[in-house]
Parts: sequence; C-alpha cells; structure tokens
Amino acid sequence: MDLAALPFDSEAMLAGLRAWVDCESPTWDSAAVNRMMDLAGRDLMLAGARVERIPGRMGFGDCLRARFPHPQPDSPGILIMGHLDTVHPVGTIDTLAWRREGGTCWGPGIYDMKGGNYLALEAIRQLARAGIATPLPVTVLLTSDEEVGSPSTRDLIEAEASRNRYILVPEPAREDGGVITGRYAIARFRLEATGKPSHAGAKLADGRSAIREMARQIGIIEDMTTADCTFSVGVVQGGQWVNCVASTCTGEALSMAKRQGDLDAGVAKMLALTGSSPETGFAATRTVTRPVWEPNAACMALYEQAREIAASIGVVLPHDSNGGGSDANFTGALGIASLDGLGVKGGGVHTLNEHIDVASLAERGRLMAGLLATLR
Repeated sequence: MDLAALPFDSEAMLAGLRAWVDCESPTWDSAAVNRMMDLAGRDLMLAGARVERIPGRMGFGDCLRARFPHPQPDSPGILIMGHLDTVHPVGTIDTLAWRREGGTCWGPGIYDMKGGNYLALEAIRQLARAGIATPLPVTVLLTSDEEVGSPSTRDLIEAEASRNRYILVPEPAREDGGVITGRYAIARFRLEATGKPSHAGAKLADGRSAIREMARQIGIIEDMTTADCTFSVGVVQGGQWVNCVASTCTGEALSMAKRQGDLDAGVAKMLALTGSSPETGFAATRTVTRPVWEPNAACMALYEQAREIAASIGVVLPHDSNGGGSDANFTGALGIASLDGLGVKGGGVHTLNEHIDVASLAERGRLMAGLLATLR
C-alpha cells in the first residue's frame, strides 16, 4: 500500500476540525461535553460507523462507541481510544480564539486531544474512500472524563480494551515528535483541613484558621517531591466570609512516579499526614489512581510496526515513556498492546497557548491509516 498516495490534506482536515474546537467541552460541564459527543457521533455515523451512545454517570457526560463494518466484527481488533473533554471552561474560546498563523493553529482542546481524534477519523475515511479494507475490525471509543482521571469510565475503557488486540491512542505527540510506549503512575488526592471559627475582627485569637493549616500542609506536601515521586497541590478552596476565621479548607493534589512502588510509597506518606496542632485537623484521601504502564513485548512490537510505517513516509518516529497520564495507563497495565501519542504535534497543553502544527494532521493521519491497514 502506498500511503503517500492517500490524499490527506492538512488544510481540509483543519477546516473540518474547527467545528470540534469551537464546540467547547470542559469535563465538569456535562451538557457541553454532550454537545461535543453529538457532533462527533454525527461525523462517525457519516463515516459509516454504527454509533452507540453510552450514558454518563457520576455527573459526567456521555461516551460514544463507534464500530465500523467488518466481515468478522466480533473478532479481537483495533480500539482507537480518545477523550473529548478538555480542561478549558466554556468561554475560553473568547481568549484562546481560533487563530491561524503560518503553520500553527490555536484553540481550546485542539492539541489535547481533538486534533488527534479528528485525524484518526480522517484516517478511517481515507481508507474507506480508497477501498482499502482493514484486516481487523476497528472500534472508536470516545470518553468524557479523562482530564480528571477517568473516574466514571475506567471500567468502560478496560472492558472495551479487553475485547481488542491493539489499542491506538491519538493523544498529543511527544515534544520530539515521537510516540509514547509507557506512562508514569499517577494518584490524585482530596485534601481537607479543619479549624475553629471565630470573629476575625473581634475574636481573632479565639479562632484557628483552616486556611492557614492548609497553607502549612501544602508546603509539607510539595517538599515531599523527589526525583522518583513528585507532589503538587493544584486546587484550594476555603473560607466563606472574610470576617470569620475559616473552619474548613479543601484542596486537590497530584502525585506522579515512574515506578509503581515509588507511587505506592508516596501515597502512604500522603495518607499519613495529620493536623499540625490539637485544634486543627488535616486529612488526605486518595481519589483516582492511574497504574504505571511499563511496555511489554507486544507494546514494543506494535511500536516497531509504527516506526517502519513512519519510515516509509519519510518520518523518524522515536519513542519513550511519558508523564501526564492517559487512558493508555489502564490498557497498558492490562498487558494489551498499546501505543500512545499518535496525535498531532504542537504545544501549550492545558494553557492559553494550546496550538498544533497544522502539517502534522496529514502526517499523523497517514501513520494512523498505515497502522489500521496493516495490523493483523
């Protein structure tokens, strides 16, 4: 198969992607996520898939499973796995507006990971138009809560992955343009500090501030960071009235490690934290954990096939393990051949500078098409 002959067009792909980027879909806004699922579902159906809507739970949006026609639809095949939720609140489009300058395009969610999901869809469309049948059945699973650790979809992801032979994840490419063959372990925590209320003006000395207790604990938590296991506090909320010493303060923390044992030790340290005085309290509760994904022989064989396909179109494709978890943590930890980072090149992930390299839409689309057409 001559991949170069497939008429991938980055400009046409960018035009189609714009509607997806303009449809803002922050994780915690289930109605917004569902509007994005409506849009993607229609595009998948037009591409020939049988689309199933899976109702959301735990307050999150719905998910989509799209199965494409195949002579052996129930045999283990290829699962393309992505998320359509983003970290950007509705209204970010006014600040991070769709903008094109030369070979770069900006927009909320364009890099993480609507661009990757869209190029995967385009790869499927290109193969169909060329009359190229995939040896294995292809399923696309689009989920709604990856940006908060996939608390409502992990069981769905693992169940669907177990029915397939290969997992392809079009999360953003590595900074060097490579793909991802492993992910670090990640744990999230809910933090709660308690204190003693009093009038902040008349009886300040009678109170014990939960906000101050949280501030003390943040320093302790972040100072636990080592080369093997990192800790960061990213959300803090406390107090209700400025004239009242705060009796409660909550927060969220994240820990990441390259090895599961290091993360487990870090979790133990977090859970052992207590209040710094008899009149204040503090507790950390683990919420979501992503297991470490260490590549096995099947993962590396999948990578080697991708590397050869990339070489055939003149692209060097390095690989490595990566931080910043994804749903491939779950599939890789199950031992299923998984390849991540197959999405667009770009940068500014989770910032107001999120952007893509436009030319990478066609380049990575060809790579995805080559995998779909050759995996057996």
